[in-house]
Amino acid sequence: MAQYKFHEPVLPAEIIDLLVRRPGIYVDGTLGGGGHSQAILRAILEAGYGEGSLLIGIDQDDAALHEAAESLRGYDAMTVLVKGNFKGIEGIVKSVCGAKGLKPKVAGILLDLGVSSFQIDSAERGFSYFREGPLDMRMDRETTLCAGDIVNTYEEKELARLFYRYGEEPRSRSIARAIVAYRLKNGSVLGTQDLAGIIRDNATGRDKIIKTLSRVFQALRIEVNGELDVLRHALYDGIDCLDNHGRMAVISYHSLEDRIVKTVFAEKAWSDWGPKGVGLREPLARGTVSLITRKPLVATQQEIAANPRARSAKLRVIEKIS
Repeated sequence: MAQYKFHEPVLPAEIIDLLVRRPGIYVDGTLGGGGHSQAILRAILEAGYGEGSLLIGIDQDDAALHEAAESLRGYDAMTVLVKGNFKGIEGIVKSVCGAKGLKPKVAGILLDLGVSSFQIDSAERGFSYFREGPLDMRMDRETTLCAGDIVNTYEEKELARLFYRYGEEPRSRSIARAIVAYRLKNGSVLGTQDLAGIIRDNATGRDKIIKTLSRVFQALRIEVNGELDVLRHALYDGIDCLDNHGRMAVISYHSLEDRIVKTVFAEKAWSDWGPKGVGLREPLARGTVSLITRKPLVATQQEIAANPRARSAKLRVIEKIS
């Protein structure tokens, strides 16, 4: 299997089987190093769907776009790579399709959420509590807000609320209190290891320490990048972009993301049959999508052994029906 700087694509066989079903426009809203896009393009060609098909790859990380351009070099005629956030998926699709004289209706959309292995391994990006680096955590390094701004300027109640809301961290208050105390004594929290040290001092037991570190760093990353609000926006706009019988596939890695995906998909699939006992022949309002996966698909043990990142992955897929 090819090695990817960002990460090996998760659930690639399931993505191909459920997403690539006809010629058309496909959107990889979280391009990363291009692993999923490469698999989608290969499947399109192998199925004989090459004519009339186009893949639009979106990422806000310049390093990701550079890596993807290299890995997709053989598919240049079928790909358009765009720097942007997938919250702007509707505008990006319209812009690309308009330039190419295509109808802006999409056959398939993929969102692979979370942070890439490459970003975690790059100490200067500040995503990892294992590596010394600045408190950055920006997916798009042209934005201004970074994790250091949050850690060093938010008040204690704001920090506690953030760690609890986005990290579901039970010790959110004591960690927030410790951060503010550290700031008063030392002036500021300078880097990832300073913050990790504060967190370690407020958790006990190796397993609890690692989980607490993960939850606090996750909360900061979500706040820096506005990830959950961006996700909601992208789901609604992405569904609007789909052609009839077009599909959207979303891979999530933690409960907050998966809960949003599940809720939005269920909302869009719901049909209103009025009060119980009325016995309507037609619903008052019909759902606009059908649930292809009523329960999320997860990786096999074989895939997890080869790619540990797949362990927490959950895949949900819907199809546009009107």
